[in-house]
Amino acid sequence: MKLKTIKISYLFIALLSVNFLSCTDLEEQVVDERLGSESSSPENAIAAAYGQLGDGTFVDHGNVFCLQEYSTDEAILPTRGSDWGDGGKWRALSEFTWDASNPQIKSAWDALNFGITKSLTAIQAIEKSEVANKQLFLAEAKGLLAFYTYNTLELYGQAPYRDPMDVNAEIVVRKADVAIDELITEVEGLLPNLANVGEQSTHMGRFTKQAAYALLAEMYMNRAVLKNRYSNSFNFNETAVNGAGTDMDKVIEYTSLLIDSGRYKLETNFFRNFDISNDNGTELIFAVVQKATSNSLRNSSNSFAYMPLERAQKPSPDNRGTNATATTPEFYHSWDGNHEDPRFHRHYQYGDGTWFMNDGTDVSMPATSLVEGTGKPWFHFNRGIQAGLQYGPTILASGAFEMVNGRIKVNPLKMEKNTNLAVDFTPEYNFDNPLQAVLSQNQINRGARVFKYEFDPSFGNNGNGSVNISLFRLGGIYTLRAEAYFRKGNTSAALADVNILRTTRTREALFNNAPGVALTSLDEATLVKEIAFETYWELVRRKQLIRFGKFEEARTAKAVTAPTRRIYPIPQATIDASNVFTQNDGY
Repeated sequence: MKLKTIKISYLFIALLSVNFLSCTDLEEQVVDERLGSESSSPENAIAAAYGQLGDGTFVDHGNVFCLQEYSTDEAILPTRGSDWGDGGKWRALSEFTWDASNPQIKSAWDALNFGITKSLTAIQAIEKSEVANKQLFLAEAKGLLAFYTYNTLELYGQAPYRDPMDVNAEIVVRKADVAIDELITEVEGLLPNLANVGEQSTHMGRFTKQAAYALLAEMYMNRAVLKNRYSNSFNFNETAVNGAGTDMDKVIEYTSLLIDSGRYKLETNFFRNFDISNDNGTELIFAVVQKATSNSLRNSSNSFAYMPLERAQKPSPDNRGTNATATTPEFYHSWDGNHEDPRFHRHYQYGDGTWFMNDGTDVSMPATSLVEGTGKPWFHFNRGIQAGLQYGPTILASGAFEMVNGRIKVNPLKMEKNTNLAVDFTPEYNFDNPLQAVLSQNQINRGARVFKYEFDPSFGNNGNGSVNISLFRLGGIYTLRAEAYFRKGNTSAALADVNILRTTRTREALFNNAPGVALTSLDEATLVKEIAFETYWELVRRKQLIRFGKFEEARTAKAVTAPTRRIYPIPQATIDASNVFTQNDGY
């Protein structure tokens, strides 16, 4: 991939500069392919807008992920002994003790606002140009603007806008309750000028018609929440923006356009969607395309795989985990009675047929799987939810894996920061103070871990990788349609969609490729669980819990909270730097 120097701007000091369309030099990476000629300013500008998707925004655990997941039952980052204290900024998201000065709330706000700015800059550059495919690129840039704006409104309730074609235009603050209808209308208006995926050199990393359908389904599903954030009873069946049917009818319409298109197919191996090789997958509709190369790791993140791995777990002699992020007992136990679900866990099989059982019976693994770029042995940990004692390779003083008969020796693992403590991922935390996510040095192994995304050990960099990060994929689209059917009272149709997901996924050959088991009935509590079984750790759980009225409930390290916590505060630095934004209620 080619790196390009482009000009972009920032609105406020830490947000976007006051000179909204003035210049600052940054390097941006074109998403997977060149969009036009080498010197094209519109190309550079739209490349920057796409690049922001993967410049930490949706691929690093410390931005949108932490706001959407650490505030839920699916993920938690506790302080572990001397690690991950960081002024309490991480555990505050699980404890619901965050305020307007929380660095991660500011980080995600800045990242999303950079996306808004870069999209507006791209719109300006394209409008002023005579570039080939002008209408296509303009529609894509406007689609990206809608995507960044929607995500900002959903998290913060407010988002900035300024007419990119008028240098004297005032900055406007869009408010979620009004802007959600405007965004839906804007994206629906883009559809005629967007390409179908695969046409006009488009792919999963471009904002296509199919990406627009997915975004529209998502916006219609959450429209009732954005219009009345603190309600005790959302009106999900309000008349749609264009007057044709209801919100849930539109969710069903747009999801069905994707499901019935023949362009996508559910993967039988669920974890294929989160593999390094998911370039050739069949489910990704819109994704952050990542390509880690020896020349550039700038826009490639392995954060979702790196964070839950214990430091003693070594995918290669050059790599390790960081013993941070885990799931909660509530989410772990939601799988009770369903551990045979192909989405819960999957064993890895090496090329010679050896399975990694991770149960104390393993003696060694082949050394024939090699890390690209180094040629060193690659140890593959299992995927899905990991609990209990953990096993794997250990590193000799020479820096190489301990070997036995030319194979990687498998040993019981000890915590790197406390070698008297086994790597035993116990689902329960039993925090000394139940409302503080703090573990002593003797407790740092607690918490079941999520190994959903494949760890990429290429080039010996723990924090980078080539897994394309899904923003919309077919499995998630099925869950949206199932929820819409359920909210319309069509429980049989909702159950059918849930069972398509359950029975299409299959276990590994170790279990004769057995499919998941269909449900015979569906109620709201079951639907909430089934949606999470399909979409866990995909930056959507907070929205789901809010829709189902479960976000405020007490859970691990968290007491019952007020509805005002359904929205994050505008960062204090932004409030201090401008008089445009007003602080959200409760902060």
